[in-house]
Amino acid sequence: MSITHIVLFQFKAGTDTKVIKDTCDRMIGLKEDCVHPTSNKPYIKASSGGADNSIEGIQNGITHAFVVEFFSAEDRDYYVREDPRHKAFVQSLNGVIEKAQVIDFMNGVFDKL
Repeated sequence: MSITHIVLFQFKAGTDTKVIKDTCDRMIGLKEDCVHPTSNKPYIKASSGGADNSIEGIQNGITHAFVVEFFSAEDRDYYVREDPRHKAFVQSLNGVIEKAQVIDFMNGVFDKL
């Protein structure tokens, strides 16, 4: 069963717009950059994201959102725990991100496993 991985960012105040664009492009680019060591192929099913444009006013500082879909929990686990491209991306966020939030779910599963 596929896993949806939602990532929310709040960039630090004063972060240059070019840095924000580069960071967002690299986040979306992980879909092609992350290659599984067994298959030697990209393993992220889909990736999308963008800047907040909600009119509700309850973003609590979050400015950008990303949705990454994995074919399986095993793929998500590899991405989070082992993938060197993902780890390098996370390290590159030091000094740029004020706050990050992540939540993962399986569609239609509403009880904790």
